[in-house]
Amino acid sequence: VCFLHCKQVFKAVLPVDNKDHDLDMGLERFEVNIEFEAHSISDNDYNGIKKLLQQLFLKAPVNTAELTDILIQQNHIGSIIKQAEVEEDSSDDDDEDDDEVFGVISCLNLTERKGMQCAEQIKELILSRCEKSCEQHVVEQLNKLLNDSTKPVGLILSERFINVPPQIALPMHQQLQKELTEAQRTNKPCGKCHYYLLISKTFTEATKSNSKRREGRNQQKEELMFANAEEEFFYEKALLKFNYSVQEESDTCLGGRWSFDDVPMKPLRTVMIVPADGINVIMDKLRDYLSL
Repeated sequence: VCFLHCKQVFKAVLPVDNKDHDLDMGLERFEVNIEFEAHSISDNDYNGIKKLLQQLFLKAPVNTAELTDILIQQNHIGSIIKQAEVEEDSSDDDDEDDDEVFGVISCLNLTERKGMQCAEQIKELILSRCEKSCEQHVVEQLNKLLNDSTKPVGLILSERFINVPPQIALPMHQQLQKELTEAQRTNKPCGKCHYYLLISKTFTEATKSNSKRREGRNQQKEELMFANAEEEFFYEKALLKFNYSVQEESDTCLGGRWSFDDVPMKPLRTVMIVPADGINVIMDKLRDYLSL
C-alpha cells in the first residue's frame, strides 16, 4: 500500500453517555490519541467509501455504488484515511476494525463522466434544488456552468467521520491538488478542471427558518456552520452558492439530532462552484488555519 503522507497523531474528543451519572453532568468527554495514515484508494475500501458518500447524499437519488466504483478505478486521484497499524498483538476482530475507512477525498470530473448515471444524477440533484431555492438567473448560471464542455467541472468529495479533526484536511487537500496537477500533465482522467463543485454538510439554527419563503430569502444571511470546517474557505471564494435543507432526509444514524449549546440545528447541504484558478489562495488559507 502506498503511504501518501507522514503519520500524524490527532486528538479525537469522543462523547460518552453514562446514564448512571447525575443528569446535571451531561455527557462526559475524553481524549484519545489516534494515529492516522493516508493511503491510495483500493478495492477493499469499497464499503467504507460508499458509507461516507451515503452520509453526504442521504436519501437523494444518486448511485453511490457506481460513484464508489469510479473513485476506485481512477485511484491515481484521491486518498483514504485509516487508523495507523499498531504494533501490538490484536485479535482478528481488531484487525477488521483497524481497516475501517475514517475519511476519503477525491474528485469526479462531471464533464468527463457525462452520460454516466451517478454524474447525471448529481447534476440533476443540485439543479432541481437550485430551482426550488434560487432566483431564475442563478439557475440559468448553474445550468450553463454544468453543461459547458469547454470548461470542465470537478466535484470535490471530502468526507470523514465527525470526530476526525479538521487538521487532517490540509495534507489531504494538498495531496489531491498535486494529483490533479499530475493527472493534467500526463493526460489522465480527472485532469484539468476549470471549476470545482462542492456539496458541503452545513447547519443553521432551526428557529431561523420558519418558512420556505424566509429560507430562500435569507439563506445568505443565516450563520452557516460547516461539518468540515475547512470548507468555509471554499465558500468564501465561490462564485455561485446556495443552500438546501435535508431535514426530511436525515436520520439518527447519519444526520442525528444536531444541537449546539441546546440550540436545535437544521441540517443543510451547501452547493458551491469555485473557480479552479482560485484554489491556491484557498490552499494558503487552509495552511494558515490548519497547520499543526
